[in-house]
Amino acid sequence: MGPELLEIQPRELSFTFEAKKKSSCSVQLVNKSHEYVAFKIKTTMPKRYSVQPNTGVILPRSKRVFIVTMQAQRSAPPDMQLKDKFLVQSTIVPYGSADEDVLPSFFSKDSGRYIEENKLRVILVTPSHSPVLQPINGALKHEQANEVPFLKETTALKEIPGLQETPALKETPASKEAPDLKQTTVSKDQAPCEAENLAPSQVKDVEDLKLKINNLESKLNEANKVIATLREEKSSVDQEKDKLRREIFLLRRKSAARVQVGFPFLFVVFVALVGITIGCLLNQ
Repeated sequence: MGPELLEIQPRELSFTFEAKKKSSCSVQLVNKSHEYVAFKIKTTMPKRYSVQPNTGVILPRSKRVFIVTMQAQRSAPPDMQLKDKFLVQSTIVPYGSADEDVLPSFFSKDSGRYIEENKLRVILVTPSHSPVLQPINGALKHEQANEVPFLKETTALKEIPGLQETPALKETPASKEAPDLKQTTVSKDQAPCEAENLAPSQVKDVEDLKLKINNLESKLNEANKVIATLREEKSSVDQEKDKLRREIFLLRRKSAARVQVGFPFLFVVFVALVGITIGCLLNQ
């Protein structure tokens, strides 16, 4: 067993169920270590849920929030219970890793990495403005929300058939409201005023976002430099190829000219030798 990497709050995904309406909930991942930790979210029902983001990197002693959205359902499940399961995998990655550096192989047990796994269960609740009432002994009484029974610890989530990686969530109102998604554009004039009203954790998230943006810009500049260097090298290689082709062409022309000039001379010498030989024979 390795060290505990993530603290997950909450450990139950609570969705307010209303027919033909989507429902979302947020989950906070807290990196308890001094390492860069990558995470990946899986579920047994990828067609019913979408997650944003479903993979990413959490900086040391920092936190990330992901949003889970349950697609609109036509009718309520029996007894308001679902057997859907979620799995949060996490592993240590190299220092300075970013979200785009996370590879599926990081979460393969064949890689030899330590992979921490946390299971989350799903709970359906009725909306507060529309409680479900049932007659009991002639009086109306509020019905409590039913919780989904969770698997026993002896049943490994990875053995559940159909466990797949969750698809990325499209932009929804819930995702816009999540502070860690940072989708709101703030002008330079408004930034100081709004930063004063932010919580310390939100200010840290904004600073982390700026740091990631700077890292991405530096990587983009380096990539542009590498592309320019490769283009120059390609141009020089093409020039060398053209030069070699011209030299080969000139060598071929010179060799052909030598053959044409040498053949008549050899023929004359041969004829002269034959004539001398015949003359000597006739004189004898």
